[in-house]
This record gives sequence, structure tokens and C-alpha cells, in this order.
Amino acid sequence: MCDLCVMNAVKDRLLSRRDLFRSASAAGAGALLGASAAPAVALGASSGQMADMTHVLDENFPTFSNKSTFHLKQRSRFEKVGFNTKEIVVNEHSGTHIDAPLHFSADGASVDEIPVERLIVPLAVIDIRAKAAENADSQLTPDDLKCWTDTHGPFPKGCCVAMNSGWAAHVNTPRFRNADWGGTLHFPGFHVEAVQMLLEEGDDIAGIAVDTLSLDIGPSPDFPTHCAWLPTGRWGLECIANLDQVPHAGATLIVGAPKFKGGTGGPSRVFTLF
Repeated sequence: MCDLCVMNAVKDRLLSRRDLFRSASAAGAGALLGASAAPAVALGASSGQMADMTHVLDENFPTFSNKSTFHLKQRSRFEKVGFNTKEIVVNEHSGTHIDAPLHFSADGASVDEIPVERLIVPLAVIDIRAKAAENADSQLTPDDLKCWTDTHGPFPKGCCVAMNSGWAAHVNTPRFRNADWGGTLHFPGFHVEAVQMLLEEGDDIAGIAVDTLSLDIGPSPDFPTHCAWLPTGRWGLECIANLDQVPHAGATLIVGAPKFKGGTGGPSRVFTLF
């Protein structure tokens, strides 16, 4: 663990609004919703580098059900009317997408109610690729969080904590779902104790992100991480791409979340500056 921390440090040097922030996030609501004149968080300085953290979404993108949840239909053709238009039919939770608090709560904030200050945030990337390569059901644990803070210091105020399990490399293969003979999926995710630690000790963490299909591990029957995290007014990102292209600390994450009224989430264009 300590050797990994050292290696990561060296690599980095080289390279509802009504209820949105109730309970665990109540203390931060006033500052965020009233911060129109100044940034809510301290963003990292950019050297001009950027990375697209979004997978291309098409009808073949992997899903929990193994059935397509995205369809793009041609409605107008240039050769006939002088312009092209297409109609999108999509499940909110398809491709690289955001989970809004409403996804796992009765009356949490919908995706259109997430303040923009919560969508442009510092990024902390935690690398668990080594153990994920050995065990598909590996989880990001409190020990992994501590390893990151031992190397980089406290998590930045209002940041997103992202899990890099290396799973994005499998996106166009059956390995991404990794279903066993009984249909149970197997891929990494956040351990519920890790998100509880972020809620208790983190400085108003805005969101968490994973490079897999779910914030929870694949075989989870009851989604404890979703249940612990989203109802506190925070968001999650699933199926994020290219975490290996950004530093473990110091980048700024920009989440282009959709503004679907009453939506529980939606496909998003996500990128970083560093």
C-alpha cells in the first residue's frame, strides 16, 4: 500500500433545491446556493491539458440488463429536405452518465436542480487497478482513501473522488459486464464504508465517480453505496472514461449534466482540465 502511494506521488510529479443538501449536506447548502459571485471550491491550476472522460454512446453500449437502452432514429435527411435531424430514445442511466440524488431517494434533487457550482469541481483519482486485475469484485475501501490522503493531503473541498479500476479498457467487450453463468455481474465499485468515511471526514465532497456500470460492485444485490451516498444530496458518475490520462490530484472535472426537468440522471459529456 505504501509503495503504491509513493509510486503514485512520483508519477503525479512527472506528469431538491428545497431538499438538496438536507441531512449530511445541509451545512454546505447555503454556501453553494449563495455563491453566485465566487467559485464554491478552489479549482486546480491548468497547464492547458485536457481529457475527454466520456465514452461514445451507441446502441451497443453495455447495460445492466444486456439490452440496448439507446436508440438514434433518422427523422429528416439532408438529401431530401436540406438538413438532418434525429430522434433520441434513451434510458437516463446509459453510457457515461450522472446519477442525481433523486435516483435513490423519494424527494431528492432531480438532475436539473444540481447547482452548476457542484458540477465544476476538483478531481481526486484513486487507483485500484492492481487489485481489480486480481479480483473483479474488488472495492475502493477506506484504506484506499487513506493512501490517497497520505500522499496528497486532505481531499479538496467540494471535489469528486473517482475510482480508477482500469475497467474502462473493457467497455467494448463482454468483460465490462463480466456476467457469470448465472447472470450475476462482476466488476469493481465503492465499498459503502468508503463513502461513509467521505461523508463523515471529507470536506463537503460533491460526488463520486467510477469507470464501471455502477457505484456499487457488480454482484451487489441491494446497492448500499447508492443508498448511502445519493440521498445526502450528492451525485455519482458511472462509466467514466480515461482516468488513466489525468493526474491523481490537481485536475478540474467538468460535468456536462443534462437539464431534464425531474430527471434522475442522464448521459453527460464529462471532461477534465489539468
